[in-house]
Formats: sequence, C-alpha cells, structure tokens
Amino acid sequence: MQEERRSVREALRSDLGAAHMGLGVTVIALIVVAGFSGPRWTLIITGAVTAWFILALTVIRIGGGRGRDAVRRAYIATFGWGNWI
Repeated sequence: MQEERRSVREALRSDLGAAHMGLGVTVIALIVVAGFSGPRWTLIITGAVTAWFILALTVIRIGGGRGRDAVRRAYIATFGWGNWI
C-alpha cells in the first residue's frame, strides 16, 4: 500500500519548470480567447486563474508556509499541470 502511494505521489509531482510551462500555455490560451471572443471571456478566465492562485496561497499560508516559499508553492499548485503537456 505504501509503495503504491509513493508511486502515485511521484507521478503527480510537479516542479518549477512544469509550472513555467503551464503559465506559458495559459498565456497563449488567453491570447487565443481574446482574439476570438474579446476581452470579456479573457477577463473571466484570468479572474478564475487568479482566484485559484489566491486560494492556493491562502491554504499554504494557513498551513504554515511563509514568504517566497509560499508563493512558489502556490505558483506550482496553480500552473504545475504543465508536466502533462
């Protein structure tokens, strides 16, 4: 059981490089959305991503994270899905 959990954790692990990739894809997607549907949907999606980042940062701060480390962890939690591109 413990070995299974370890393999799942390792598969789902993200790093700073993956977060940068996720941010880049998000920016490109926002540019595409802005081109096709204008600023309204672009602002809605940007607000959703920002809300997710603030929520992640709040949870990390409540859990004891401080300073740059808390921001880095929230950034990875928000954009770390870049691993799967």
